[in-house]
Amino acid sequence: MALKDRITEDMKTAMRAGEKDRLATLRLALAAIKQREVDERVTLDDTQVLAVLEKMLKQRRESITQFESGGRADLVARESAEIAVIKTYLPEQMSDAELDALIGEAIKASGAASVKDMGKVMAIVKPKAQGRADMGAVSARIKQKLG
Repeated sequence: MALKDRITEDMKTAMRAGEKDRLATLRLALAAIKQREVDERVTLDDTQVLAVLEKMLKQRRESITQFESGGRADLVARESAEIAVIKTYLPEQMSDAELDALIGEAIKASGAASVKDMGKVMAIVKPKAQGRADMGAVSARIKQKLG
């Protein structure tokens, strides 16, 4: 079953069960997916849906940082709950060892020698790590290994 279809089915289940918070989060996710489909005039595949969900996670994490600095524990709790729902649709996260191995292979395959070659390495790593690792952290690791 496609990821988008799974989210739709789970939304219907949440609606029937009266899970208001989960329902609201799933509606937000589907709205973001639909918006991207309308904007780009395409039907998103699972990889593109994962990218939308990752973007939503990143937005929630940034919001949590802002709300914590503003002393809004109620909003931090809501954003954290939304993160928990969104994470259920992402694949299992890569371990540090898997990520280091993937980066090492990409550096060898691309022949990267310095930070200037970081784009080549990211081009190899990104499709394999998409949805399974925080790409900001991956970028920092690549920079550290090449630096």
